[in-house]
Amino acid sequence: MAFKVGTADSLAPSHSILETGSKTGNPGAIPFADYLKLALYRTNDLLLEVDRLADDFAAGRTDNIHQVMLAGEKANIALQFTLQIRNKLLDAYNEIMRMQI
Repeated sequence: MAFKVGTADSLAPSHSILETGSKTGNPGAIPFADYLKLALYRTNDLLLEVDRLADDFAAGRTDNIHQVMLAGEKANIALQFTLQIRNKLLDAYNEIMRMQI
């Protein structure tokens, strides 16, 4: 199964990743497993970026609190989105395991 990747989504992989990572004949579509893996990497990158910005702010290397707060909110939203995906996947797995064959 392949999913279209929207450009407005903050967790969406870049177009260069889509061109090299797509296993289907449909450009702009990637398998769900690849999309999930790239979304996890993007979430991790956002969390690392907010840690770096917070450290810079605490050390006095930057005084742009606006940038630090925006990065924190982006990372928080990405993390919440990732947790909701995990929860839905676990719910689906549990539902499949309850099915009788």
